[in-house]
Amino acid sequence: MGQQEKVSTSLAGAVSEGISASLAAVDAELDRRYPGDPGTRQPVHTVYVPGNLYDAGTVRSWGDQALAALDEHAPDAASFAAVLGLSDDLAEDVYGRVRAKLEREPIEDLRVDFEDGYGGDDEDRDAARAARLISEAYEKGTAAPYTGIRMKCMEAAVRDRGIRTTDVFLTGLLEHGGLPEGLVLTLPKVTYPEQVTAFVRLLEAFEKAHGLDAGRLGFEIQIETSQAILAADGTAAVARMIGAAEGRATGLHYGTFDYSACLGVSAAYQASDHPAADHAKAIMQVAAAGTGVRVSDGSTNVLPVGPTAHVHEAWRLHYGLTRRALARAYYQGWDMHPGHIPTRYAAVFAFYREGFETAAKRLSAYANHAGGDVMDEPATAKALSSYLLRGIDCGALDTAEVDALTGLTRADLDRFAAPRRGDLTASAE
Repeated sequence: MGQQEKVSTSLAGAVSEGISASLAAVDAELDRRYPGDPGTRQPVHTVYVPGNLYDAGTVRSWGDQALAALDEHAPDAASFAAVLGLSDDLAEDVYGRVRAKLEREPIEDLRVDFEDGYGGDDEDRDAARAARLISEAYEKGTAAPYTGIRMKCMEAAVRDRGIRTTDVFLTGLLEHGGLPEGLVLTLPKVTYPEQVTAFVRLLEAFEKAHGLDAGRLGFEIQIETSQAILAADGTAAVARMIGAAEGRATGLHYGTFDYSACLGVSAAYQASDHPAADHAKAIMQVAAAGTGVRVSDGSTNVLPVGPTAHVHEAWRLHYGLTRRALARAYYQGWDMHPGHIPTRYAAVFAFYREGFETAAKRLSAYANHAGGDVMDEPATAKALSSYLLRGIDCGALDTAEVDALTGLTRADLDRFAAPRRGDLTASAE
């Protein structure tokens, strides 16, 4: 064994201790504000169904309608691939996975809507019925993995109605077996952080009234106004909204049409790829980064209905917008019609299958210190693992094939996807 190299220092230990003491508050703030991604499954889409129309068969009905659209307008892999421009090596696999998904789990995230899409005369009755049906669906195993409601916003004109609907719905869930693990609440048209704080106080009061654990109820914030992006004082209001949620915020959802209209974009140009939409979502993405709050893209209102030529045109549009969003790290979006679901899953599955082998080999090389033609760091290993996990969760990838190509288990992938903060900031020397 060679002689150990002598190491000399010039500073007393008190210097390091003093620096650490001076940064203790910053360290605590970093841990509080930026805990990182929760590591749980994120649905690839959210479907909104008006509260007066939601029933026990909604999830299955959407799947059956989506399958019927495929049968009528793209009855085999070749025809579907021709519409979307899928490569020959992906066509059969993607088409087969899309059909299997529509049969097994057509909706990943369902929101019973009591806001813009709601047209009922008795909101109390419909909210109570939604609570009962959702509870029954979870008990039977027929619910979407994530389910909840969008209530009315915290603006003065509808505030009391939104509060009451939230109370009726949550109380109904407790009466019919408890709060499901996949429960999601969506607070729309948030303009000021104080409205987020008000909703937090509402949820705190409900938890206290029923002896629930503090923080049990989380919610998504819907970004539909210009003031939510840029406040009157020039600050990014959406960043302050995340703080105002006091750890309860789970997502930021972009509202394509309300936000576009707020900025004066004419109806013909209101779309998720408009420059105004890109700006808003970029601000949302930066504000949410590291906080554990996830960003969702909006929707397209071009519906794949009518003659086959129009359906194909709408499918191409939706597929392209979904692929565009995925490339920009918006891993979730809205689907407004059963006909959108085939292209949602086709875009998602193609995205993960196209990059699967490269991602798996890069992660395997990193894990085994094998090198390669790309020098990856811990942050990239996190991204690679997250990519593979998202693909597994939605059904684009199979656990066995990921294990075979990476040599890593699901637990290994989870560890790479959720490293400690120090692992990401350490140098790759």
